[in-house]
This record gives sequence, C-alpha cells and structure tokens, in this order.
Amino acid sequence: MFSISIRRASWCVVLAWCAAFCWLLAALPAHGATKKPAAAKQPASFRSRDPYLGALVVEPTTGRVLFEDRADEKGYPASLLKLMDLLVILEQVERHRLSLQAPVTASLKATQAAPSKVWLTPKETFTVDELLYALMVQSANDAAVALAERVGGSTDGFLRLMNQRAAELGMTNTVFHSVNGLPPARGQEHDVTTARDLAILCREVLRHPDALRYTSTRDRVFRPGVAGKSVAMRNHNHLLDKVPGCDGLKTGYILSAGFSIAITANRSGHRVLVIVLGSVKSQTRDARAADLAARGFGALGVK
Repeated sequence: MFSISIRRASWCVVLAWCAAFCWLLAALPAHGATKKPAAAKQPASFRSRDPYLGALVVEPTTGRVLFEDRADEKGYPASLLKLMDLLVILEQVERHRLSLQAPVTASLKATQAAPSKVWLTPKETFTVDELLYALMVQSANDAAVALAERVGGSTDGFLRLMNQRAAELGMTNTVFHSVNGLPPARGQEHDVTTARDLAILCREVLRHPDALRYTSTRDRVFRPGVAGKSVAMRNHNHLLDKVPGCDGLKTGYILSAGFSIAITANRSGHRVLVIVLGSVKSQTRDARAADLAARGFGALGVK
C-alpha cells in the first residue's frame, strides 16, 4: 500500500513538470514569428509634466522671450489651432480675396462636426464675420469646417493653406491634420505643435487689428431672434475677466492633449503674450498663465 502511494506521488510530480513545460512552450513565440514593430514615437504625455507640458512668454512686437520652459516640447494644440484658421481667413480678407460679409453655406460635413458647435444645419447660410465669432467665442467646430470649405474649397484645400502658412512663418515643429483640432479618427494623425511655434502664430495673428475684435468678445448670441435655434455663446477664455488688460486669444482642450491656452494682455501700452501647453487641469492652466502674464509685465517694468 505504501509503495503504491509513492508511485502515485511520483506520477503527480511528473505530470506537474509536463504541465509546466507545456506552459513554457506556449509562452514562447512561434518559430519564424516576427516581433511586432514599436509604435511611432508620440509627443510626451502632458500628464507627466504638471503644471504644463511647455510654456513661453514673449513681448509680441519684438519677439523678445521673457520666460520659457520646455518651449520646444511637442504636444497637441487642440482648438488653439483655430488661431491659424483665423489668420488664414483674415489674410484672405486683407488681400481682397474674401469679404467678411461673404456668405458661407454649411455642408452636411460641417454640420456633423462635434462636440463644441453652433448647430449649423445643411444649407444654412451665415457671413464669414458671424462664423468667425462662432469660431473664436464658441470654439465651434462646425463653423471651422464651414469656413475651411468656403475658403479652401474643401477641408483638405484649407489644410494646405494652414500648413503652407505655418512653414512660411517658421513653425518648424508644427503639422496640421485637421481644421478644428479634434482628436483624429482611425487612420488619421494628431495635429502637433510646440509652445514656441504657437507664439510665432499668435504674434502674426496680433498683426491683424480685426483679430482682437473676435478674441476679446466674452458673450455673443448666434442666430439672434430665431426662436429655439439661437445659441448663447460664452468665451472659454475665463482670463478675459481675471487678467487686467487681457483681450485674447484662445483656449484648447482634448483628452489626449490636456488644457492649453494662449493669452495676450495690454497694459500701459505694453503687451505680453503667454502660451501654456498641456496642463492636466484647466484651473492649473489658467493660474499658471495669469502668473506668467504678471511675470512678463514685471520683466517689462509694468505693474
């Protein structure tokens, strides 16, 4: 009886070793299998760089840098890229290729843009001027598509204008793949930029007097007087009310990018421009941007 128990125990040991050996074989790659290629390197995660991914403060007229921290770190601009939409369109107006009163008719594609929007419907028509307010105040993605199609013939055509202008300005670390900064669909790529490149863009935007008319507007009604369809637009840039002299420019947010902002303020005839790219929280972003604006004015000797 005792010898039978020993034999059973021996068989259990053998079976256990066999099971372990089979598990090891299954874990090994099959003969001739190729290793999965590593994913392309993406911009650093904003989540590892609280309070921001990168920041820059400049005096916009001269380009003098008053503060910088990781200003060349690549990130996703989100809706900050709408400042390039604004720039391209205002330049078209100033060259008399487009009028602010020109009609823009919404396509089905434009109406499908989400989530921030003014609820355009197919064949609905507004002026370039009204849609620029929607673009800058509401950060309306449907307005961005409608304007892009009107000016560029298509969103692809407008993207070519955006990237061409970025190259001309020396925004060497910027590539646009969308006209509104939304997360890419399957098979598409993220828009990419840096705090330094955004400062270049904002400096150029500030050369156009009409730009601040849109970016400084706090509240505006889209489709006024149209029952059930009017949209009470509220500027997402809360520093317009909190930083003395602030009159622009734009905020941006998507989940993979974090919260970003470009602000400008004018005090005693001196202007500063602040870029904060990729904060984990909007409150952190706003507090840091306000602090950097104060630091910038301090460097210029302005209280």
